[in-house]
Amino acid sequence: MDGDADGQVSRRQVIVAGTVLAAGATVAPAAGQRPAAAATHAVPEVVGPGEVEVSLRVNGTIRETAVEPRVTLLDALRDRLRLTGTKKGCDHGECGACTVLIDGRRAKSCLTLAIMQTGAAITTIEGLAGSERLHPMQAAFIERDAFQCGFCTPGQIMSAVGMLAEGRPRSRAEIRDRMSGNLCRCSAYPNIVDAISDVAEGRR
Repeated sequence: MDGDADGQVSRRQVIVAGTVLAAGATVAPAAGQRPAAAATHAVPEVVGPGEVEVSLRVNGTIRETAVEPRVTLLDALRDRLRLTGTKKGCDHGECGACTVLIDGRRAKSCLTLAIMQTGAAITTIEGLAGSERLHPMQAAFIERDAFQCGFCTPGQIMSAVGMLAEGRPRSRAEIRDRMSGNLCRCSAYPNIVDAISDVAEGRR
């Protein structure tokens, strides 16, 4: 039925009419407005699960390799590019032995996927020194005997260089705090702080 016998609109008609109006308000543009453009975002290319080609800029040189999307930058550096100066310690981002610089900022390479670093400038311990002389931080670590077994030393040095690039520390306590992500199981911390202080204060 279209209505009640006395000419009144039925409850069903009210519900149907309200639904149609609501749908029209959602779809139709307001007066004076242009219809919304269709989404133009490109659908990201799906890669994997097999190996994919990646181009990494490491120590100023473009290096081509193939890795699975799940491979970390640490494993790509060590196993594919044979740059073994970057050490695998805990493999959970807790010890800092795998620290490298990515676009000048320190990063734990065990927590970074290799395929995410295409186009970034990656610096490892192998690329820190010049062709004829050590980087001042490397020289300071040697002079201050800031290592024992040496396993954590590449990560300590890379982290120290990145830390100083972030801003000059104002005290030894600040150095210790800002280097707290790098662990030394041999407890050479006092000498490490000495070495970093030398570079920070221009003594190297």
